[in-house]
Amino acid sequence: MSQDEKCSSCNQNTGDCSPDKCGIDKLPQNEYNDIKHVIAVMSGKGGVGKSSVSALVALSLAKKGYQVGILDADITGPSIPKMFGVSGMPEHDGNVMYAKTTDKGIKMMSLNLLLENEDVPVIWRGPVIAGAVKQFWTDVAWGKVEYMIVDLPPGTGDVPLTVMQSLPLDGVIIVTSPQDLANMVVRKAINMVKQMDVPLLGFVENMSYLNCPDCGKEIKVFGESHAASLVTSMGLRLLEKLPIDPALTELSDTGKIENYDRELFKGLDVIINDRKTSVS
Repeated sequence: MSQDEKCSSCNQNTGDCSPDKCGIDKLPQNEYNDIKHVIAVMSGKGGVGKSSVSALVALSLAKKGYQVGILDADITGPSIPKMFGVSGMPEHDGNVMYAKTTDKGIKMMSLNLLLENEDVPVIWRGPVIAGAVKQFWTDVAWGKVEYMIVDLPPGTGDVPLTVMQSLPLDGVIIVTSPQDLANMVVRKAINMVKQMDVPLLGFVENMSYLNCPDCGKEIKVFGESHAASLVTSMGLRLLEKLPIDPALTELSDTGKIENYDRELFKGLDVIINDRKTSVS
């Protein structure tokens, strides 16, 4: 696609689609908030465990002593509140809604918290969905948050575009799984992030293997890993290979994911130091 074609599809129509020149300003924080760093978790492919990775990244940062929030930007398929056992309408004072807080102090906002019944489908068109994501930034009182994790929906559509254009992202973590089909679709997401000139912090290969409960052998349920090819072909840092873990599944289903005690994401230390996103 030529530059003219890209710009003709942009409703800003400035003649230059680079993120710093497209006429779209980053959304300011409201007076209630002090958010230091924002990291989005993204995958071009659905079903690779992106929300689980978002939750685990948040937990890992919280265990390091940071104040953490999760903005659930997957408006039509929100799952973050259920994983953490959080429910009920957020408090509001007419000006803002107040983010809900988990048992261990992680703040969150999700559309599922605003529905009377979590089974009600959200049948909205793209611009309305994108507007809701913006409101989670502008109209929610988060307070002090050192790391905000944004759980994006799959694909490269309205919401990822809105988040990359409107929120002050420090970077994006990509989630994939071992199948080559998944990696093919995930490369689209990687290339979108590059085109939007947002830093790529690295990637997580989820469901990489299953530990046999009897012999301890790693079983490649979804075939051999393609992580090395992503490292080589896309120049991405591998942050973690996550196993299929029935314990994590059970804790997520019962709203107790904060009790998951496996040490994960040692690669986050590299991100915090190398990308200079540590909090002073």
